[in-house]
Amino acid sequence: MKMFKSISLTLATASLCIFGFPATAQQATSLDDLLSKVESATLTETQEQRAREQQFQQNANERQNMLRQMQQRRDQEETISGQLENTYNENELLKSQRFETLQERKGDLTELFGTINGVVNDTRGTFEQSLISTQYPGREDFLTELAGIMSDDSLLPTIAQLERLAFFMQQEMVESGRVTKYTADVAQADGTQGSQEVVRIGSYNIVSNGSYLKYDQATRRLSVLPKQPTSPTDYTKTASAIQSATSGFTMVGIDPTGPSGGTYLSALISSPGFRERYWEQGGQIGQIIIYIGALAMFIGIIRLFVLSIVSAKVQSQLKNPAQPRKNNPLGRVLMVYEADKNMDIETLELKLGEAILSETPRLESWQTMLKITSTVSPLLGLLGTVTGMITVFQAITLFGTGDPKIMAGGISGALVTTVLGIVVAVPTILMYTIVKSRSDRVIHIMEEQATGIIARRAEAGSK
Repeated sequence: MKMFKSISLTLATASLCIFGFPATAQQATSLDDLLSKVESATLTETQEQRAREQQFQQNANERQNMLRQMQQRRDQEETISGQLENTYNENELLKSQRFETLQERKGDLTELFGTINGVVNDTRGTFEQSLISTQYPGREDFLTELAGIMSDDSLLPTIAQLERLAFFMQQEMVESGRVTKYTADVAQADGTQGSQEVVRIGSYNIVSNGSYLKYDQATRRLSVLPKQPTSPTDYTKTASAIQSATSGFTMVGIDPTGPSGGTYLSALISSPGFRERYWEQGGQIGQIIIYIGALAMFIGIIRLFVLSIVSAKVQSQLKNPAQPRKNNPLGRVLMVYEADKNMDIETLELKLGEAILSETPRLESWQTMLKITSTVSPLLGLLGTVTGMITVFQAITLFGTGDPKIMAGGISGALVTTVLGIVVAVPTILMYTIVKSRSDRVIHIMEEQATGIIARRAEAGSK
């Protein structure tokens, strides 16, 4: 009996350990009480499991219903897809049939429409660049729309559209021969913009308030050229005159270059002036060449002026050699002869040679500077060219050869120094030659007079 109770207690304890006590379970006081609690816990657990099974079955039924609904939806979509595919095939067949009908009905007009298509594209390109479009805007938009119609095989232009195209072409021809005044928006050089009266000279140029304007086809706007043409004639005055004229003939300068005129005037903006080309592009080496050339020319002019005065005084002294004067080299040489004329011929010849040698440095002063400048300036120009080409090759290394403007600008700047060197060398050589000839002439006169004196003394002594 004790054995049986012991086994029962063990099983009850194991059951409680497996199933657990309910939340309200209390400590058992006896073996019978423990058995009753185990039986109660087992019944409670069985009810909970049944509830879970019912919930699981209910969820499975809901998912099955959802699956059936999705299958029905898929079947419906497949049916719609099949219907759309059939409709698409029918439309493609209908489109092909109608396209064939269109081509048959067009017949010989196909070549005509091709010609019209080319005319439309050419005319649109002309209108985009034409100055007449500033007075009659909107023509490009119409031609763009018409070009889209002509490029679509399924569309045809209407008679009204073709008539409007012919009207615009005739309008372009007529207006290209007229001088017309009208109001347009103009952008000033300072960035401000406003409406003002402009004068269109055919399809070549537009002027306003004495200034030439340019037309930007990208923005379809007029703007004042930052640099106006002024030489050899002040064209801005003629631009003002034609704007104030009401009738008759008025002289005005026009630029017909480019597709719509004004290309040369527009090029004036990017064309560098003298300072920009030779002072800024030449760099430091170019500036040094300019300074040296200016200094050499200044020295040459001063020396030429001085030697001209000296030559005049020497010529005056030649007319009266018996009265030597100190204000000229020949007079000072003759004064040496007057002071030492009682000496023997050899001594007198040495004295006169010494006097000529003392006068020569003052006559030949600064000539070496001119000669060196004429030799060094081309070398400096070559140095500037070499350094400029090095800069160009460095730019090519960094940016490649895709942009020719980089190479062209660098090479242009490099060659500027060569031009400056040659420009300085040529007049410097000429100045050096002129100055040296003047000084040599004076020295030759002194040597000639000294030799004549010695010759006369020798002739007198021999008698």
